[in-house]
Parts: sequence; C-alpha cells; structure tokens
Amino acid sequence: MVTDLLDIDHVRLRDRPLVVCDIDEVVLEFISPFTTFLRANNYDLLPRSFRLHGNIVSLLDGTEPDDTVISDFQESFFTTQDQWQIPASGAVETLAALSDDVDIVFLTAMPPRHQPVRRALLDRFELGFPMIATVQPKGPVVAQLHGARALPVIFIDDIARNLHSVREYVPECLLITMMANADFRAFAPAPSEGVLSAASWNEAAELIRAHVRR
Repeated sequence: MVTDLLDIDHVRLRDRPLVVCDIDEVVLEFISPFTTFLRANNYDLLPRSFRLHGNIVSLLDGTEPDDTVISDFQESFFTTQDQWQIPASGAVETLAALSDDVDIVFLTAMPPRHQPVRRALLDRFELGFPMIATVQPKGPVVAQLHGARALPVIFIDDIARNLHSVREYVPECLLITMMANADFRAFAPAPSEGVLSAASWNEAAELIRAHVRR
C-alpha cells in the first residue's frame, strides 16, 4: 500500500512507457564535482569503498570529519550545485532521443528545499523533464506515478536500496543500476537478482528499448 502521497500534479504522463530516473551519478555527475568541492574546502574524497562516510579526509592532517561535518558539506554542495555539477556522459542526448517514445520523470533523493536550484541547473542543460525531489523511499513514489497503468515502466538508480524499494512496490518494473563515476562504481555491490547493470547511457538505452518493444 502506498502511503504519504506526494504532490505530483505537475507530472503529466501520456499513454506511453515511463522511465523514472535518479539524478546524482546517473543524469548529473556527483562524485567528481563533489570531490572538487571538497578539495576547495581542504578535504578530499578517496575511492576506498562505496560510501562517503569514511572516505572523506582532511588535506591538512589526514583526519576524517564526523558525520555532522559531512552533512554540512552535502548541504552546502546542494545549495551551490549549479556551480559544480554537469551532465553525465551521454545523458543529455540519450534522454532526448528516448523522449520520442517514452515519458521521463526525474526522481532525486534530495531535500525539496534544493529543488529550485536543481530545476534551474537541469533546464540550463536542456534536461527539462519533470522532477520530484524527496527524501522518502523511492518505491512508493514510483508506484504513485505509475499507478495501475498497463504500460512498461523502467527505473534507473545507482543505489541498491532505491532499486530494492521500487522492486517491492512496483514488481513489474525494469530495474537498471548505473553510476557515472568509474572509480566508485568498482566498489559497488553486485546487482541483486532482477536488477540489470548498465555501464553507460548507450547500454541503458538499449535495455530500455528492448523492454519497451516486448
């Protein structure tokens, strides 16, 4: 059962397949620009495991900041994301081509207070698809979007818990895991059963088109 429904009246779906797509590390680069941001603040992000905490270190003395400092860094980064983030390789042209045949909705795990800055950033790069920013689990949101439509639905994300959440609430959904940063992608857990992996937007597009043609 879907609870805590979001206000998604701005999303208008047509009678077409639906692609719901995460943003950070999928549509926009996150790891590389966040690393640049940290270095500007005398910290670095080291690719030692598939997480932020434990991998951020001071450039001055090598110490690791506590969780509060990391949260402050993330808040500051998202506040100024338009100064740092750029599209992932292939994202703009691939999504534009896919949009001829499918509806596309961005679903980003980000506090809604940052939505205006991200909306402007996406529009700057001609990524004008509807966007939902929420810290809620993604499964219920995709279920709310898709409803009872007898049409293909696809979800793309780089984080396993988000993919698993969608699988729980929308079991018929095609799940694709994809991550732009190759260094951290190497530490990602192997996809669970039923989750397909794409190393690029070209590969993701092939999986989407094959699923839609079934």
